[in-house]
Amino acid sequence: MRKLIKNVRVITPYEIIFEHALLIEEGIIKKIIPEDKINDEYYSEIIDGENNFLAPGFIDIHNHGNSGYDFMDATEGAIDEMTKFHFKNGVISTLGTIITSSDENIEKAIVNLQEYKNKNDRAQVLGIHLEGPFFNLLKKGAQPKEYIKDPYLEGMKKYNELAKGSLKMVSLAPELKGADSLISYLKSENVMVAMAHSNATFNEAKKGVDNGVTIATHLYNGMRSFSHREPGIIGVSLTDERVYCELINDRIHLHDAATLMAIKMKGIDKIVLVSDAMRAAGLENGEYELGGQKVFVKEGAARLENGSLAGSTLNLRDAVYNMIKWLNIPTHQAVRMASLNPAKAIKIDDRKGSIEVGKDADLIIFDENINVEAGIVGGNITWLKN
Repeated sequence: MRKLIKNVRVITPYEIIFEHALLIEEGIIKKIIPEDKINDEYYSEIIDGENNFLAPGFIDIHNHGNSGYDFMDATEGAIDEMTKFHFKNGVISTLGTIITSSDENIEKAIVNLQEYKNKNDRAQVLGIHLEGPFFNLLKKGAQPKEYIKDPYLEGMKKYNELAKGSLKMVSLAPELKGADSLISYLKSENVMVAMAHSNATFNEAKKGVDNGVTIATHLYNGMRSFSHREPGIIGVSLTDERVYCELINDRIHLHDAATLMAIKMKGIDKIVLVSDAMRAAGLENGEYELGGQKVFVKEGAARLENGSLAGSTLNLRDAVYNMIKWLNIPTHQAVRMASLNPAKAIKIDDRKGSIEVGKDADLIIFDENINVEAGIVGGNITWLKN
């Protein structure tokens, strides 16, 4: 089937193309066509984008839950509801993030994600992000301290075996004893390694990157603070071109100046927008749970009883909007941070993350205010507007 999406402003990683349409065949982007070259009789289906933007679907590589659910619930129904929420907010692909917990709970969540069957009318689960349990207690943040442990290779191997190829990313503290062997093992298994909840010095973090770390999990948060004499993990993340930097752009986790500093130092193509969302995303203020801990949400900020931030209530649609509205980032660059950059960070950019010929037709249509009008999975459109 030849499908055409016309009357749209096409967002590529580098520009916005006007007066063009997109040809899709068998779920793959085949061609970007000038609108004056369209022959309506040639296509089996024509979709009118009503002069909205056509963009690659957002990819959230770090999120725990939403709509009252969490990936730690380890049920098909929970993932169904979470991916439905993602879809409405422009996220067409996601990694399910597993928080520090008991081995039993982690293993259940891994198996549930590995066995989950994607549906075409919601976000697609691309794999697993294991956030923990190999962290530094000094920077645990909202990670449950009773389950944090030192790295041990046999434990990591068991998690990976249960995942059966679906483990895509592991966040750990690179300075811990035993971390080197885990990083080497994960690199050999083509699993991306991120540094997080870490008190690493500059030299310790640099060694981690030299060994294979390529991502800084939620930059600035859950890591040693920057100092001009000991720049630490933040110094490495901002100055080493091998490192992608996650940002939680809810304007709660980060001051706008810190966000702009990261963008100016890393460049547009190394910033990855993430939500790090928990159960309360999409819901009202109140009491919730994360990793077995009470979380109180007030004015959109999720915190433990001790005041520590505990994930967010963000979604990627809002993260992109915040970039454009408050930081004056051009639309195509803000979209890139939520699509092509995360795809590159977990090495799936050969097929996802941008509107380019040969890639999967996983797309979204949104208006001037980034309100998502439709989601498209493999070329199949689902209209979301009322």
